[in-house]
Amino acid sequence: MIDVARLRALHAVATYGTVTGAARALHLTPSAVSQHLAKLERETGSALLEKDGRGLRLTEAGRVLVRHAATVLAAVEEAEAALAAHRETVTGRLVIAAFPTACRGLAPAALSRLLASHPALEPALREGGNAISLDLVARGEADVAVIDDWPEAPVALPPGLSQVDLGPDVADLVVPAGHALAAGGPVRLADVVGQRWVASTPGSICHDWLTRVLPNVRPAFHVDEFETQLTLVAAGLGVAIVPRLARTYLPAGVAVVPIEPVPTRRVSAAWRTASAARPAISAAVEALGEAWQRRSTG
Repeated sequence: MIDVARLRALHAVATYGTVTGAARALHLTPSAVSQHLAKLERETGSALLEKDGRGLRLTEAGRVLVRHAATVLAAVEEAEAALAAHRETVTGRLVIAAFPTACRGLAPAALSRLLASHPALEPALREGGNAISLDLVARGEADVAVIDDWPEAPVALPPGLSQVDLGPDVADLVVPAGHALAAGGPVRLADVVGQRWVASTPGSICHDWLTRVLPNVRPAFHVDEFETQLTLVAAGLGVAIVPRLARTYLPAGVAVVPIEPVPTRRVSAAWRTASAARPAISAAVEALGEAWQRRSTG
């Protein structure tokens, strides 16, 4: 019978490309991973890996076994989640990966609720953009991802993940307090194309969204942290579009102007479908949802 721990080691090497990377992900020593692989090759009577420069690549037998390993490991995770649900206990380590503004505007309230309601739980937080957070969850290095996407720049979930919406996050135009638009009503984006812009860095989802809805905009300043964007606007250096979740505070010297039609991004939570029955996953999603409602109505 094939040992599940050895299958997990093979799957990790296939995912990360090296024994060292697999060992880091599995919290094992490289020697322990190598031993698992050697024993698995003896068990199966097949060469499963071969050297590829400084890394490793799967043989044909290895590729066959890894395809089955993914199914087996998902089934094991489902079984573990079902057993945890049967106990109805919220315990163990739970890692939430979230984009930066969610780490600041949403995670503190959610993590505080988890700690207060489930003292046996060990929550942890990792900051990262959508691609990083979803990859961490897909690889099993995180349990829940908090992600954002815009209708004009949607995010596709990797296979094996499930998702629930937390809520819509409205964005507004932020201008210097003395700006001609500061005292006006709603503006249309097409009417502010010619302004000097402060925007997120190229490659980020917010930058992709801005350049899709306003393809003629050429931002002068590229800054990922929205708090820094606000300080640049306050200094009179330009205008920016800032989602409300990102505005934990407004510095002096800026004015918020609503936009028509209203730009809205979706904020959601994602997790591995195989772990859905795990009480800690349900508790985390519930805590994130409650934190969202509190900030929306507060």
